[in-house]
Amino acid sequence: MRKFNIRKVLDGLTAGSSSASQQQQQQHPPGNREPEIQETLQSEHFQLCKTVRHGFPYQPSALAFDPVQKILAVGTQTGALRLFGRPGVECYCQHDSGAAVIQLQFLINEGALVSALADDTLHLWNLRQKRPAILHSLKFCRERVTFCHLPFQSKWLYVGTERGNIHIVNVESFTLSGYVIMWNKAIELSSKSHPGPVVHISDNPMDEGKLLIGFESGTVVLWDLKSKKADYRYTYDEAIHSVAWHHEGKQFICSHSDGTLTIWNVRSPAKPVQTITPHGKQLKDGKKPEPCKPILKVEFKTTRSGEPFIILSGGLSYDTVGRRPCLTVMHGKSTAVLEMDYSIVDFLTLCETPYPNDFQEPYAVVVLLEKDLVLIDLAQNGYPIFENPYPLSIHESPVTCCEYFADCPVDLIPALYSVGARQKRQGYSKKEWPINGGNWGLGAQSYSEIIITGHADGSLKFWDASAITLQVLYKLKTSKVFEKSRNKDDKPNTDIVDEDPYAIQIISWCPESRMLCIAGVSAHVIIYRFSKQEVITEVIPMLEVRLLYEINDVESPECEQAPPLPTPVGSANSQPIPPQSHPSTSSSSSDGLRDNVPCLKVKNSPLKQSPGYQTELVIQLVWVGGEPPQQITSLAVNSSYGLVVFGNCNGIAMVDYLQKAILLNLGTIELYGSNDPYRREPRSPRKSRQPSGAGLCDISEGTVVPEDRCKSPTSDIKDNSFSRSRSSSVTSIDKESREAISALHFCETFTRKADSSPSPCLWVGTTLGTVLVIALNLPPGGEQRLLQPVIVSPSGTILRLKGAILRMAFLDSTGCLVPPAYESWREHNVPEEKDEKEKLKKRRPVSVSPSSSQEISENQYAVICSEKQAKVISLPSQNCAYKQNITETSFVLRGDIVSLSNGICLACFCANGHIMTFSLPSLRPLLDVYYLPLTNMRIARTFCFTNNGQALYLVSPTEIQRLTYSQETCENLQEMLGELFTPVETPEAPNRGFFKGLFGGGAQSLDREELFGESSSGKASRSLAQHIPGPGGIEGVKGAASGVVGELARARLALDERGQKLGDLEERTAAMLSSADSFSKHAHEMMLKYKDKKWYQF
Repeated sequence: MRKFNIRKVLDGLTAGSSSASQQQQQQHPPGNREPEIQETLQSEHFQLCKTVRHGFPYQPSALAFDPVQKILAVGTQTGALRLFGRPGVECYCQHDSGAAVIQLQFLINEGALVSALADDTLHLWNLRQKRPAILHSLKFCRERVTFCHLPFQSKWLYVGTERGNIHIVNVESFTLSGYVIMWNKAIELSSKSHPGPVVHISDNPMDEGKLLIGFESGTVVLWDLKSKKADYRYTYDEAIHSVAWHHEGKQFICSHSDGTLTIWNVRSPAKPVQTITPHGKQLKDGKKPEPCKPILKVEFKTTRSGEPFIILSGGLSYDTVGRRPCLTVMHGKSTAVLEMDYSIVDFLTLCETPYPNDFQEPYAVVVLLEKDLVLIDLAQNGYPIFENPYPLSIHESPVTCCEYFADCPVDLIPALYSVGARQKRQGYSKKEWPINGGNWGLGAQSYSEIIITGHADGSLKFWDASAITLQVLYKLKTSKVFEKSRNKDDKPNTDIVDEDPYAIQIISWCPESRMLCIAGVSAHVIIYRFSKQEVITEVIPMLEVRLLYEINDVESPECEQAPPLPTPVGSANSQPIPPQSHPSTSSSSSDGLRDNVPCLKVKNSPLKQSPGYQTELVIQLVWVGGEPPQQITSLAVNSSYGLVVFGNCNGIAMVDYLQKAILLNLGTIELYGSNDPYRREPRSPRKSRQPSGAGLCDISEGTVVPEDRCKSPTSDIKDNSFSRSRSSSVTSIDKESREAISALHFCETFTRKADSSPSPCLWVGTTLGTVLVIALNLPPGGEQRLLQPVIVSPSGTILRLKGAILRMAFLDSTGCLVPPAYESWREHNVPEEKDEKEKLKKRRPVSVSPSSSQEISENQYAVICSEKQAKVISLPSQNCAYKQNITETSFVLRGDIVSLSNGICLACFCANGHIMTFSLPSLRPLLDVYYLPLTNMRIARTFCFTNNGQALYLVSPTEIQRLTYSQETCENLQEMLGELFTPVETPEAPNRGFFKGLFGGGAQSLDREELFGESSSGKASRSLAQHIPGPGGIEGVKGAASGVVGELARARLALDERGQKLGDLEERTAAMLSSADSFSKHAHEMMLKYKDKKWYQF
């Protein structure tokens, strides 16, 4: 009969006010009352919000620049908007519809931006707040928007449509004017065909009353706004892609689909003054040059002291197959063709003046590429590029994993920066980065943060992520230690993966000792030491490990040495096993089954290692009897013990990297010894080998084939490098034959129930929810550590949870986190002094934990998080003190034990999109917020939590999204964010000159209000477009309301603006009074003069 537990029932009743709280009820197993630990964290310490987004805007589609504010805007195909000011001032916004941004237009120096989207909506963004918001939206119902133009210092936006019509929008009220330019009025009446969509609108720089309209078919019309008729029509038999004015307003240039440029005089519509084919081969006999690819955009910029610049994208000849996309800069007689790494989305020329009717004086070209942003210096010979200060190179090679470390040692960022500074490329422009608008926020955070990204090409990048900025510090190429295959046929062993054989899968890093360890997709592990000295390594130290999966009736390995499996200590003396009788289903070579061969070949020539991370040891798993090594699923390194351990679905291996020796090489089943709770069928892994093509252990309840649990690795690590057991029941082991190692944790704790004091050990978690403990017996420090062996023995301790084990950590008796022991960093490549050597002899790997000096009566707590639940185990008694079922229907993707506001908590991200935190040790739920569902494996592979309430994940292949779950950070965020808009004086308008003023030359202004206002042009049809008020007004107020400093600054700014307006008003009133005064004086004089004269005397 089952025991009835009244306590659990009561717990269930108190917690069971809702089904959710019932599901997450916290259980205290009876009979073992734990000493109460005062927990400081409460639910009010937690709040979830996005902080910043870093990286290159994914799938960019539009570009704009404010030449006065010096701010750049980029729109994307997913409706995102990224704004860039000076380095460190960045902002991300999102259109709710998610429609592609087709065009962006700044209201220059107004702190506002208009975006046009593919769903035919226009939006007005307010940039005068730290988090920009939409003030107004306008949805066109009957026409599709194709092009917009907003003249400088005008409030009337011209909107061209697919039907060829032009509507006019008042950007202040975001309403349509009744004034419409219909396509049939613009073109020749005799024309029999539709001119196509509007592809260009601009006003004549010298006459605002004349509007140049470009239609796709090749027709260009100069429209007189006042007389509402076309002045001139220019026709060309090739489609138009873009149009640009000369600043004097007498000429304009068009780019066409056949790779030609046509230059027109405004008053000569019959034919172009000049036709240029920049990349066309000039044929003899005066024939037309061969047609080229379309010129997608052209800009025409003038200089006071020299020839104008004509800058264009596209237009290459068709025979340049395989040539990279180009930007062409034509200046006088010279033509420079600048090759780009990716296709060009858009480009803009940055000029000194915002006025279109002045000499433009171009100084740079910003080129938006598909996967990069390039800025070209036009003022220097050879047009060098500027060094890009934004963190846009995250995706240089696809990101395969990342780790986030907050509160790092203070000397770490300077150390990484100093070694990374030597890696900088040369040949950049000598000038400062010209996009320098906005102001930095107030950095409230004082701690340092580091992000490490692992990439598909085997590289790692270290980023300084302190105070919500991001800057690359250092790049490490792990593939340097391997021989590169010269040609495709020379790939005998890397067929475990088709491409990216060096891709990084797991990163294990100890910030205090700076020891770094990575696991790669080709079942390789590399250990690195940090050094500021350059060294030449004559022979790269390497080990080959034969991690075999065979289920036999193995006796429990109670001996202290490794079990009787072949355990090679180095590649030189590894004994090959004779090939098995089972034929291999794939990857066999001419000499039978492949055996004892690693997937990659380590270089045998001396290796020059620059300052930074230097290879200490390369470990590779080898093929066993035609069976490729399985990908590594977990990894841990400990600098204090000098050990590295890793596991996969075959078993576990531990290596002493100081002595370069293999200490442990066990199949997962052999870890259990005689305590194995599962009934397993003895079988060979090669009886029914599955073909490559699935990631590790992606199974469901209905799985029948035992080997499905762990198929061969695949080249597509982007989707398959991450996976876990999804089985809801872990007791039916008949279906599951392979148990992978999923978590590893070195610590100094109580290994067995009878232990009276903590000792070094390794805790091992598996995909079946088992936790096993391995005892470590370390020799004394100093020289003895290098001479005597480390003795490793399974302790017999076994704990069970539901679901694959994800994370383990330890708390002391006061509830403080016990970090793993570490050795502080010191320079290894400098010979030590005698005194130092003496110190080293005495030195022993000591834990930093307070538990090492604990009394026998005091205990520790092990915190274990699995995919389904979390448990807190009291040590040394091994009683379950607290338990929390995190999720029944989903599974935890990432769990981290982190410190926050002087407390410790468990943070979890579930596949159903929930982010949860639990207090420690009691596992009280503190936060449960639905954030985002698992839409792709990239999120699962890159999501991580760290200390101080920080978290991040890769939101797109090119961007990192950072978020916080700390209430304090959410409150301070407003202050930390940069300001995009800064009050700047608009430059003075160009001087018209005496003669131009006298004879009517120079720029002609237009009273657009009179022309487009309701009084003269009436109201637009209501069915044409729908006005939608944006949330920006309220949102802006809300955003402004948070943060006292921001509040005061805003109040001061508002007062300044108000004062300025009042000042202007006062001046205007005074001017009006004086003019009224003088008028009355003149009138009085006139009256006196003509008072007594008769009418005929006038």
